[in-house]
Amino acid sequence: MANCLPDRASGVLLHVTSLPGPSGIGELGKDASVFLNWLKQAGQRYWQLLPIGPTGYGESPYQLLSSYAGNPLLISLESLGFASPQCPLDPAQVDFEWVIKHKKRALGQAGAAFVAFASKAERARVATFIKETVWLEDYALFATLKARFDLRPWHLWPKEYADRDRVALQKFAREHAEALYLCKLEQFWFHEQWQAVRRTAQDAGIRIIGDCPIYVAHDSCEVWCARELFDLAADGSPNTIAGVPPDYFSATGQRWGNPLYLWDRHAEDDFAWWRARLGHAAAMFDLIRLDHFRGFDSYWSIPSTCETAVEGAWLPGPGVAFFIAIRNALGELPLIAEDLGLLTESVHALRVTLGLPGMRVLQFGFDGEPANPHAPANIEENIVCYTGTHDNDTTRGWWDSLDEPTRLRVCAEGASADVADLLIDTALRSPAQLVIIPMQDVLGLDSRARFNVPGVIGGNWLWRVTAEDLTEERATILARKTGIFQRNN
Repeated sequence: MANCLPDRASGVLLHVTSLPGPSGIGELGKDASVFLNWLKQAGQRYWQLLPIGPTGYGESPYQLLSSYAGNPLLISLESLGFASPQCPLDPAQVDFEWVIKHKKRALGQAGAAFVAFASKAERARVATFIKETVWLEDYALFATLKARFDLRPWHLWPKEYADRDRVALQKFAREHAEALYLCKLEQFWFHEQWQAVRRTAQDAGIRIIGDCPIYVAHDSCEVWCARELFDLAADGSPNTIAGVPPDYFSATGQRWGNPLYLWDRHAEDDFAWWRARLGHAAAMFDLIRLDHFRGFDSYWSIPSTCETAVEGAWLPGPGVAFFIAIRNALGELPLIAEDLGLLTESVHALRVTLGLPGMRVLQFGFDGEPANPHAPANIEENIVCYTGTHDNDTTRGWWDSLDEPTRLRVCAEGASADVADLLIDTALRSPAQLVIIPMQDVLGLDSRARFNVPGVIGGNWLWRVTAEDLTEERATILARKTGIFQRNN
């Protein structure tokens, strides 16, 4: 692995669901193009996303039904030539209940129209995609079975389907051929529109940073298809689950619920499952943020019977052998190590050995501890520096929660009437090769625009930017700052 960062650049963090547009949720068509054009005008060279796969319960992009499939709710029906439902609700928030009801119906109607009226050439393109996409058959089966059994988790399906009995699955596929085809068609549409977004970004000189969570959801196609690679009980439920012990975000830790890997099993075939997953991510994005990097060194194992993450144990991860296997198979991947949280010297040593850029978050940097790696004075070059992340409060919201001594340490970084503006300047001024600013901080918004509160169920992933926010004036201000700190070359 190697440093994949530019000499000096900056970008914006905004999830696709948060793009502006009339359909109740951000989409891959005109919504994405409008934002990319604004980024270019603002002098930015990077757009960072959260995972873009199909979400399950709670709509968290970190609990996906598949690591390979795209979220159909992000498809632009307008780009396909079909009418798109116009959401009458607050354009500054996603109303998932409305979107799921109306968008899924509209996608179904579009699919039926395609089946009835598509040209021979269009059908041939879809057929080629289906034939060449190795993960698609399993995902279509998974999604269709999940719909058939009222969205229940796979381990609660009838045993023959939960256990992937070959004869039962073949019979199901014959009986539900139309539903399977429509599922595959949606993935074709998503793929086509994603590639169009990539081309638009490349034309604008913007690179896209994707996000690869270390863990996959228990209720996912990947776990259903490869139970032997996870620590599961005989009935398919998890024996142990992932999370982190008590930390900055939660006094009881974070109990994520994802099943843990049986790393010894993965090592037996040289991490083939992971090689396929990261290879897919590398084909989708220009850079990959590797979430929870410390889990590759050691990970927090929580018994699934525990209600919090307090009770658990640190166990060894796959370490450098994992990354050697990935490099030997895929070459030097453009990885960013998300090395946040409670870290040990061995975690630091692993990142340094691999030469991967790490992350620093300025909101963590003002506790007065001289050795704090997030303190502005300690930011290094091989780093992606953030004002905050999707898990943090907005910078204005964070400021409102600070005590007076911490506020004084923040103000020592410079004079500004707006604290978000001050932290943006501090990040841009730093030696970090790449700076990423959450869109909420670009807009100077308070806690009402917070995207996620870790460990809290409900009320997350809802915020959206509006078309009125993407002004020429804001773009000009950000471009000027980027130029002052020599990040727009």
